[in-house]
Amino acid sequence: KPGTLAREVYGKDVVAERHRHRYEFNNRYRTQLEDAGLVISGKSMDDTLVEMVELPRDAHPWFLACQAHPEFLSTPRDGHPLFIGFVRAAR
Repeated sequence: KPGTLAREVYGKDVVAERHRHRYEFNNRYRTQLEDAGLVISGKSMDDTLVEMVELPRDAHPWFLACQAHPEFLSTPRDGHPLFIGFVRAAR
């Protein structure tokens, strides 16, 4: 989603990530959570699954949660964009 931390970290609008879980964001609470300030920054192409959520930067300097497993696409030499972004923010 443009203007989000996820977009900033990945540097593009569409990404593919590896998943291996049976958990899902409950869309019944989607509007209520967005109204309370949760930012839905990543979702499936068909808009049915929430993949990433964030808190606004005025609420937390760097909070991004994802359903995927970024560790599966990360190596010691080429860190995953989420890990690199987190480490840079912690400096």
